[in-house]
Amino acid sequence: MKKNITIYRDENGIPHIEAENKADVYYGMGYMHARDRGMQMILMRILGEGRLSELLDSSDTSLQIDTFFRKMNWRGNTERYIAGIGDLEKQVLDSYVQGVNDAFNESIPGEFKLLGYRPEAWKAEHTIIIARMAGYLTLSQSQDEMERMFVEMVQNNVPVPLLEELFPGNLKGLDVGLLKKVKLQEKVVPPETLWGKAVPRMMASNNWVISGKKTASGKPILSNDPHLEVNRLPNVWYEMAADIGGRYIIGATMAGAPAFIIGRSNDLSWGVTYAFIDCIDSWIEECKNGRYRYDGKWKDFEVRKEFILRKKKTPVELTFYENDHGVLNGDPSENGYYLSSRWTAAESGLQSMKYFLKLWDARNVREGMDALGQIEAFWNWVLADRHGNIGFQMSGLVPKRRPGVSGFIPLPGWDKKNNWKGLVNYRDLPRAYNPVKGFFATANHDLNKYGKVKPINMPMGSYRADRINDILEKGDSFTPEDVFKMHYDVYSLQAELFMKIIRPLLPDTEQGRVLRDWNCEYSLDSKAAYLFEELYRGLFLEVFGKNGMGEGAVDFFGKETGLFVDFYQNFDRILLAKKSAWFGGKSRDEIYTGAIEKYLGVKPIPWGKTHGVLFKNILFDGKLPRILGFDRGPYPLPGGRATIHQGQIYRAAGRLTTFFPSFRFVTDFSKDEAHTNIAGGPSDRRFSKWYISDLKNWMKKRYKKITPKSANKMKI
Repeated sequence: MKKNITIYRDENGIPHIEAENKADVYYGMGYMHARDRGMQMILMRILGEGRLSELLDSSDTSLQIDTFFRKMNWRGNTERYIAGIGDLEKQVLDSYVQGVNDAFNESIPGEFKLLGYRPEAWKAEHTIIIARMAGYLTLSQSQDEMERMFVEMVQNNVPVPLLEELFPGNLKGLDVGLLKKVKLQEKVVPPETLWGKAVPRMMASNNWVISGKKTASGKPILSNDPHLEVNRLPNVWYEMAADIGGRYIIGATMAGAPAFIIGRSNDLSWGVTYAFIDCIDSWIEECKNGRYRYDGKWKDFEVRKEFILRKKKTPVELTFYENDHGVLNGDPSENGYYLSSRWTAAESGLQSMKYFLKLWDARNVREGMDALGQIEAFWNWVLADRHGNIGFQMSGLVPKRRPGVSGFIPLPGWDKKNNWKGLVNYRDLPRAYNPVKGFFATANHDLNKYGKVKPINMPMGSYRADRINDILEKGDSFTPEDVFKMHYDVYSLQAELFMKIIRPLLPDTEQGRVLRDWNCEYSLDSKAAYLFEELYRGLFLEVFGKNGMGEGAVDFFGKETGLFVDFYQNFDRILLAKKSAWFGGKSRDEIYTGAIEKYLGVKPIPWGKTHGVLFKNILFDGKLPRILGFDRGPYPLPGGRATIHQGQIYRAAGRLTTFFPSFRFVTDFSKDEAHTNIAGGPSDRRFSKWYISDLKNWMKKRYKKITPKSANKMKI
């Protein structure tokens, strides 16, 4: 380790780095990432490179995972980006990589030794892979899945009026006949899951910022609680503090990436949520004899060969066909129509590092907005500064499309007017500076009204944002403790709206009485929350299963994908409507009454009894005996899909996953400190005292304090 850097832990195990310049800070960050999260970093790299079958596990499932990552090709096109970065970024990146490798030279995670794999040295390109993965998986990916689901709905004869009601404003350019000709090679609903014959199968977060006009200290307060998967150890986030001659940043990083993604400095604080921008589009390609039609001519695809090595098995060769619309989902030698898909950030990674570095020197919200607005990932940022300013800025590489289309519908690839026309300037994205109301909140909802362009066509529901805004609107003299309480709020505005319809229809039974008296809170002891969720699931089956999509598809979407988890607003809009084509000629009361009779006969069970999860080690994934301590729990967890303390447990890609507040961060500019807790701890080492050192705080509503420098210094 470099001698001119001081690294120590505070009493909570959080590493502090004291250095003379930025390059040395990021050397320390790389060193500690590898020291505490080396297993996590190496596993992410193996996945991103599509080498799981080669290095760890040669099962058919691993082959499918490798095929996905090879198709995305995130390890490609990295050299020219590295060669083109500025001197400071190059210096920081090289220093970070050196720190990683110095730590690995000292010690390699023992799990890989057991698996017979000695990791190669870390390279700059691996950091780019991590950045691309973080920007796509479960986030942009969910938008792509919903658009693919729409194509399947068209091909399974869901009537256009029903589609228009479910996806309002997004169907311009729809050609039903053409979409039905498309050969889908990968389906959201697998072939063995029947759609049925009822016609005529990421990623969420909160952040908010409060002006000093509404705080007890008279200074701004910033809050962030990103909702990600928590049932995997270690946590996604890694907390750190860094200091360069009194200039500091404290906050959360992500192992493998040299950046403070959430945090505060002497002058500025920033928090992030996913923006639900549509940044991935599909085009319909007409293919013939291995070529595709474009602008009246037949053109050749670029052909990319990938070889997947498999432990003790025969290697697999893959062929991908690419054009300006991305990767083709099919083989063009078989004549027909296929989809090609392109993600705007497929060749991103280093521009974001450049602008994260600028946060060290940003002195106010406007400078912070200009830096964060140019981050390549698709995020909503709230900001505050020590001068009393607050702000909001959206970021991301948003494509310019032809007027009138949103990007939701696949359009003919042979018509050049359907091509992207470049990228939107970040200053035209939604943003706000010192809003009159004295606060600003984002919760993955529709924020298009704050921009010159409208980058969102499929947001999450606004329930969480509405609840946050309502509390901030009515309250005054907020303290960090008030914000802590908001983080754990489990009141559901979604349930409130549904219960206005349901309550008058409830029978005088045990279940009816329990649900009638519900306070709309998803607390662990709430039996009504459990009953409501059973009824809500039943309404989906009755409305969308019987009257358009088929019960088999709806059941699959609900149990095996995150589509209803992410995009429930579209379905709620219909379920809450007084009339809908999806009601199959019945009144809303008839629909609800029938669902109550059919689905409300279950025994009332406390929400916590059915809403728990086992925290599994990310590498072994529950395969080791519980007594060894790699996995922890199961733990009952409060919250629902529409509560500030979001609590969603569902299956996706064949495994159990979650949306919960993975990390909580609060800072008041009256003091140089931040209050945090995290669903886990600093280390991915099972036998480290820091493996789950903060998990109890996370569950018990307790916060630790991070300051730029700690009086309690512990050796690394």
